[in-house]
Amino acid sequence: MIKRAFTMKLKPGGLAEYKRYHDEIWPELVAEIEKQGIAQITIFERDPVLFLYSEISDPEAWDRLWHTEIHDKWAEFMAPLMEFNSEGIVDSSEVKEVFNLRTNAAKK
Repeated sequence: MIKRAFTMKLKPGGLAEYKRYHDEIWPELVAEIEKQGIAQITIFERDPVLFLYSEISDPEAWDRLWHTEIHDKWAEFMAPLMEFNSEGIVDSSEVKEVFNLRTNAAKK
């Protein structure tokens, strides 16, 4: 699996609603995420910054998802909660991995 991570910014006061929306994620969006090869998504927060960690099957998985009708609907649904940059795109940056350590602790 390929690891890919992003940061995003929420508008002030948007965290509770953001979490609620994700707790009730649409089944058709989950199906599309899986179809595009995204095996895992975990989102952490330090309000207002979100950190999204994912494991994907190939480097194009996210790009494929971002160009689907269901993702467009989800993005429109989430837009009132998100900060946007000057180009009108969600204020997001890809985060590059700089260190990875895996031990046998999980096997104990």
